[in-house]
Amino acid sequence: MKPFSDLFSLCSRTALVTGGASGIGFAIAQRLAEQGARLCLVDRSPGVRDAASRLGTGHVGIEADVTDEAAIARACAEATAHAGKIDILVNNAGIALIAPAAELSTQAWDTTLSINLRAPFLFARALGPLMCANGYGRIVNIASQAALVALEGHAAYTASKAGIIGLTKTLAFEWGPRGVTTNAISPTVVETELGKQVWSGPVGDAFRAQVPTGRFAQPDEIACAVTYLVSDAAAMVNGENLVVDGGYTIR
Repeated sequence: MKPFSDLFSLCSRTALVTGGASGIGFAIAQRLAEQGARLCLVDRSPGVRDAASRLGTGHVGIEADVTDEAAIARACAEATAHAGKIDILVNNAGIALIAPAAELSTQAWDTTLSINLRAPFLFARALGPLMCANGYGRIVNIASQAALVALEGHAAYTASKAGIIGLTKTLAFEWGPRGVTTNAISPTVVETELGKQVWSGPVGDAFRAQVPTGRFAQPDEIACAVTYLVSDAAAMVNGENLVVDGGYTIR
């Protein structure tokens, strides 16, 4: 039996995290780096390079627009060239364009699905076969409680995140026999700097009151869940959706 600390060691592992320049993505990167992983951060923000440098030496930041298929291919190629291999893929980049379904524009729908669902598929399609060839891989897709329950004004977001859970299960089924596990995490509202702004005031107070734990999630709580799923401790967890919502969806 491995020592508990060894189960969570990510030494010799390399990880690509999308949306890694800030918020949940950077929190994930910090935890993975802390466990010994070498990080490749992908983000549309030029600040992604500074974010990577803040993790320490040996990490890299890659600027890329995840709505652009060619840019995703280039980012995956650059990350693989830099790290030698990618063992862990965390599809975290996402967007929430909120509007009543009757008023939601086609452009908003297409943008949401492109970033939240199409991009994770493209990253997985680019890196998953390489993981399978190596006989090892961990993929974690960030979904949402909105994939499980109806939230007003979230038609496109809900569709994209429900799609993520479906994609997760299919990849787990196809690639699990080749040493690659795929899982999802569905958070409630997470108090990133942006999240604090969006969910401030009476709207946030009313939503928070519906969470049994009485609060929203912190970025590091999602990061710790990701760290578990990519560790050897979770080697038998495949095709699951870990709900980190304080009990919101049990009502």
